[in-house]
Amino acid sequence: MVELLIGKKGTGKTKVLIDNVNTSAANAEGNVVFISNNTSQNMYNITSKVRMADTSDFEIASWNEFFGFICGIISGNFDITNIFVDGTLKIVKDMDGFEGFLTRIEELGKKFDINFELSVSVDAAEAPEYIKKYVK
Repeated sequence: MVELLIGKKGTGKTKVLIDNVNTSAANAEGNVVFISNNTSQNMYNITSKVRMADTSDFEIASWNEFFGFICGIISGNFDITNIFVDGTLKIVKDMDGFEGFLTRIEELGKKFDINFELSVSVDAAEAPEYIKKYVK
């Protein structure tokens, strides 16, 4: 399953996402992963049970590269139940290819039984239809 938290920058998406991360970590029967381009910014707000992955050192330039990054995390740990991504459009900075990325991680989630939740800074009123189908 893929869920998106959308809204303009500064609308509290990260706080909601972190609350969801901590709730999942408390209840999950497997591992929970938090991906961001700056994990140190939130590391004290997230329980130590959560595996943190910082993308800033990897120069991810496309949705295909980000998909590969996620696959690498999964391949190293087959008991992941939830993956949370904060600031998705800070990791890959454009929307070109985002629809295909969402489709691919949805398929990946089904294959490995992983729930994905991503925060995306986009105005709900201006969001493309393909994004709206994933909004909580």
